[in-house]
Amino acid sequence: MVDFLAENNLCGQAILRIVSCGNAIIAELLRLSEFIPAVFRLKDRADQQKYGDIIFDFSYFKGPELCESKLESKPELQDLDEEFRENNIEIVTRFYLAFQSVHKYIVDLNRYLDDLNEGVYIQQTLETVLLNEDGKQLLCEALYLYGVMLLVIDQKIEGETRERMLVSYYRYSAARSSADSNMDDICKLLRSTGYSSQPGAKRPPNYPESYFQRVPINETFISMVIGRLRSDDIYNQVSAYPLPEHRSTALANQAAMLYVILYFEPSILHTHQAKMREIVDKYFPDNWVISIYMGITVNLADAWEPYKAAKTALNNTLDLSNVREQASRYATVRERVHAQVQQFLKEGYLREELVLDNIPRLLNCLRDGNVAIRWLMLHTADSACDPNNKRLRQIKDQILTDSRYNPKILFQLLLDTAQFEFILKEMFKQMLSEKQAKWEHYKKEGSERMMELADVFSGVKPLTRVEKNENLQAWFREISKQILSLNYDDSTAAGRKTVQLIQALEEVQEFHQLESNLQVCQFLADTRKFLHQMIRTINIKEEVLITMQIIGDLSFAWQLIDSFTAIMQESIRVSPSMVTKLRATFLKVLQIIPESMFTSLLKIIKLQTHDIIEVPTRLDKDKLRDYAQLGPRYEVAKLTHAISIFTEGILMMKTTLVGIIKVDPKQLLEDGIRKELVKRVAFALHRGLIFNPRAKPSELMPKLKELGATMDGFHRSFEYIQDYVNIYGLKIWQEEVSRIINYNVEQECNNFLRTKIQDWQSMYQSTHIPIPKFTPVDESVTFIGRLCREILRITDPKMTCHIDQLNTWYDMKTHQEVTSSRLFSEIQNTLGTFGLNGLDRLLCFMIVKELQNFLSMFQKIILRDRTVQETLKTLMNAVSPLKSIVANSNKIYFSAIAKTQKIWTAYLEAIMKVGQMQILRQQIANELNYSCRFDSKHLAAALENLNKALLADIEAHYQDPSLPYPKEDNTLLYEITAYLEAAGIHNPLNKIYITTKRLPYFPVVNFLFLIAQLPKLQYNKNLARRYQKCLLMLWAPFCFWRIMFDTQSYPGGLLKHMCLISFLMSSEQSCNFDFCFFNERIILKSSHHY
Repeated sequence: MVDFLAENNLCGQAILRIVSCGNAIIAELLRLSEFIPAVFRLKDRADQQKYGDIIFDFSYFKGPELCESKLESKPELQDLDEEFRENNIEIVTRFYLAFQSVHKYIVDLNRYLDDLNEGVYIQQTLETVLLNEDGKQLLCEALYLYGVMLLVIDQKIEGETRERMLVSYYRYSAARSSADSNMDDICKLLRSTGYSSQPGAKRPPNYPESYFQRVPINETFISMVIGRLRSDDIYNQVSAYPLPEHRSTALANQAAMLYVILYFEPSILHTHQAKMREIVDKYFPDNWVISIYMGITVNLADAWEPYKAAKTALNNTLDLSNVREQASRYATVRERVHAQVQQFLKEGYLREELVLDNIPRLLNCLRDGNVAIRWLMLHTADSACDPNNKRLRQIKDQILTDSRYNPKILFQLLLDTAQFEFILKEMFKQMLSEKQAKWEHYKKEGSERMMELADVFSGVKPLTRVEKNENLQAWFREISKQILSLNYDDSTAAGRKTVQLIQALEEVQEFHQLESNLQVCQFLADTRKFLHQMIRTINIKEEVLITMQIIGDLSFAWQLIDSFTAIMQESIRVSPSMVTKLRATFLKVLQIIPESMFTSLLKIIKLQTHDIIEVPTRLDKDKLRDYAQLGPRYEVAKLTHAISIFTEGILMMKTTLVGIIKVDPKQLLEDGIRKELVKRVAFALHRGLIFNPRAKPSELMPKLKELGATMDGFHRSFEYIQDYVNIYGLKIWQEEVSRIINYNVEQECNNFLRTKIQDWQSMYQSTHIPIPKFTPVDESVTFIGRLCREILRITDPKMTCHIDQLNTWYDMKTHQEVTSSRLFSEIQNTLGTFGLNGLDRLLCFMIVKELQNFLSMFQKIILRDRTVQETLKTLMNAVSPLKSIVANSNKIYFSAIAKTQKIWTAYLEAIMKVGQMQILRQQIANELNYSCRFDSKHLAAALENLNKALLADIEAHYQDPSLPYPKEDNTLLYEITAYLEAAGIHNPLNKIYITTKRLPYFPVVNFLFLIAQLPKLQYNKNLARRYQKCLLMLWAPFCFWRIMFDTQSYPGGLLKHMCLISFLMSSEQSCNFDFCFFNERIILKSSHHY
């Protein structure tokens, strides 16, 4: 008969694919449950007020037209709805696809069952598939996984949240109009059940059976699956647990499946007392808390409370006398097993010979230990006991008392059992790998001993008092041949033959009276020993490893282990050597290692920085004692040794399976170190960059210096410790610090984006090594926003004056220096290149926002004001043509200025903001370029040359289109731009921030603004600068703004502006304007030749 799972067996392959999809769907649901957008829960009052009118549950389907008309009647709601759609459609679509997969799964399973009944699969029916071992397992799993999906969805994704996401998908997705859409069926399946996972929440009536029956399933199939689970050991687990007291543990996985599947036929739970009694007697005679899937636990005393038959059947198990008996029994087992395990773990006790001779005894010890740990962890777990249920609380108290429960003792047993199991596995793996080589070695040694004895009895080889005996000589030669003829591949025959050879050697020693010759007896004893070793070696089977893997499964405690984390961490903190006992059992506790490591590192850095004096190159011997400092150096050595012990323990670990999850402790240690580094650095950045806006002088420079010292301490500590913990310290430092800064920049820039980047979309955020988020302390979301706004505050053009030649800002009242280019050097020292780049990127977003505001303002106060437009038209007519001299210019200009006086305040404010940010961007570019040339001159030179070469090729292409040019899918220009900006090899004034249409009257408005503001400025020869009389305008920001905005607008705008300025030469006040014109022209010229 063809194997059921063979590739050419369509029946087996079909159900195998369904079950595989089921496991993948559950994994996706568990993964998605960690990324539910908080807004869909509508827990916060702010979310309710903001989004309550655009997020709907299934009540939307009662009158969708009414809901949509309400939105359409309010433009602000429409805009909010569109923004919400852009931000959430991707994650909502992913949730919908997961929900759709659940519905498709049960549809596919029903179709498969129909095909079986209709004879689509030749010679296969539901009965024949259930008779096959693989088929039986897969059919049971298929139904069980569907039930788990429904339970996981209801536990992890609340009903109202599901409904809101489904309605949002329906409203925002075009898929609702497609003919093959099964949206209605999905909504019917996953509508809210009323269940809540919150503690103390009341269970809905007929839950979960009514939920499970929303999609009908073949009743015969359900009945037959339950029948198989009731009667069979479908996974053959009893072979791994042969003792009768371990039966419930052996069938634990099957019991979990039966628990879930019984909800598909609730009549058994309600009325079939005989069946329920049979189920309880077989699966739950001594346990009532079960794990149904990867640590999701259920207390049957609570779960079966509404079902009469199930409750009655379980009463015997929950009887206090039985509870007391089970708790006492497992307390005794725990004490006995712990003593045995500690004996086995003594140094040198577990030798190869002892292990091979005592395999059953060792496995029984492992079984007893793991069964006791499982029972005690499950039945004492807080998650399995509802504190509001008096009966459950009473049962738990009884267990805690009678089992003499002590979490620390259970933790120690857990540690020791894991260590014992690990050592045993490693020994068996080693013996398996060497099995054939050792067997051949023993065979060769035994054969050679027999040949040597044959030579002794030949009379040729001299041996004391051994007479020649041809019969014994021939017999020993024959025995030697028989030993050599043993076949490793036929272990059964070889084993029987080896036993016969041992008996023959014992008989020859007795019958031929060879005991009197000690040398001959020794040869015979050695040969028998080798033959015994061959038997032991041939009996080393991989089945023992498989049994140990089954026994040591701790997937039931995937979530329960969290309750032991504090105990484990405290034990490791007190005794670092404890980490050498850690296995995959305690992966979650490994986080204490990085925490302890960083605590020690801070002490080491403090000692090295403040206590230990650096030894000079030359030192007089009489001063050697002063520099020895034995106390502090001993303390550093002691701390370093403690850290190295952590690494030693982790390096001893191996890659392990926890359930079906493969884990590598070494990678987890590195991830833990990264996580701790991220947590500490992120907190330092958050706490170190909080400013008081009223402080005078600004706290900016002192806080940057203080934060720089903190960051330098982290950096130095990583450099010092990397060899002791076997990590690439500098690599981890650069990767994680850059990730923290870039993530915070990304979150800050979200304020300027309509379609925001969510955490799950961010390339910088990680679920394994999450970057913490802190509550904002002001209008900024993150530390980078606070830093940027503090810089903008202290360099405000209304309060300070920027001297371009000195790269310095001065207070316009006191003429004292406020800050200078040293500020950006300090940021570079504190936050590195990543920080300066992030600051530059944030300023770009701010400039875009300000330019958009400026365009809106220009439209509002100029293009929509008829008076202003008439004035501008009159002025343009008066000065046309542009190449001629304007007659009576004073009257024309000042008349236009007077009529437009009301627009200049808002115009000035917009200009100053953008100009100020452009100056800051130039300073950042200068600092980045200087730093790159100083720290990495080869990179700077390479980037400059590559940039020039690319520009030359592009210019050549425009002169001759036949020459090559980067194609649209070529990312070279995009990638090189990122490098150039990071190295400061760019001019912010030439950057295009926004694209605009040609603005009417823009050159003449700028011209009027210029001559309206010029009288407010005067030149100071001593300071070589201009300062304001009425603190309304600063010259440098205006010039930088003019250059930048002309880059955004059309090419002719700048020319018209310059022509209009040239008219000032015909004015009576040309002497007053001459310097200003010269100043702007110089800046314009330097910009366009940059």
